[in-house]
Amino acid sequence: MRAALYAVPGTPSVHAGAARLRTLAEQWLGRSVTGEPVTAATPLGHSRSSIDAITEHARRYGFHGTLKAPFRLARGHGLDELDGAVARFAARRPHVVLPALTLTRMDGFFALVPGVPAPRLDAIANDVVVKFDRFRAPLSDADRARRDPASLTERQRELLDTYGYPYVLEEFRFHLTLTDRVPAGQQPEVERMLRSWFDEVLGQDVPIDALALFVEPEPGAPFVLHTAHRLHPTLTSRTAEAPASEGTR
Repeated sequence: MRAALYAVPGTPSVHAGAARLRTLAEQWLGRSVTGEPVTAATPLGHSRSSIDAITEHARRYGFHGTLKAPFRLARGHGLDELDGAVARFAARRPHVVLPALTLTRMDGFFALVPGVPAPRLDAIANDVVVKFDRFRAPLSDADRARRDPASLTERQRELLDTYGYPYVLEEFRFHLTLTDRVPAGQQPEVERMLRSWFDEVLGQDVPIDALALFVEPEPGAPFVLHTAHRLHPTLTSRTAEAPASEGTR
């Protein structure tokens, strides 16, 4: 089993824009991480099979933005202990906003990202990476090899060895993945389709008001939502209290 800490707009937010974004994303991917039934989308002029072909891996992970990438639990730590730590952490952190929702291409795949700098979102992501690293088992040689260290920068390799993932801290870019890597010749049409499908939420500020604990029950299984813990609705970044129980790295 692996665990991961994600942000999922609309889970469990009652904000209309966040809820609509989640609905559109789940229809696009064809599944919900909660196990609820979803009517898969078939945008006009396209077949569901063509969408499935470019969302196979994105669908398995589900609609999410990574804060702490999937990891195996370290010896001596259990899922309930991790869940409790996430709950305490969330209760002492203010909710954040994904500003000016924007569609972009990232290394051949499509994702929704902040359209302007989002320092509070970056700050909580950095905090999650560091505070919860004590729960992460060290990378195996095979896990490290799968990250293809030779293709990474020196700093990214350092981050991989320190935190188990190369795209954290200053290398982090929050994104909500919508597709797998799309062949270059298909990218313009896929971009048009996505812009049309998500048109009503693009440009909006979308709240992220919870931290979500996901689990992958066994290798290759779809990721599912285990619990979601609300960020504090009234705290600000100036009044948020760092929970001593989480420890430091």
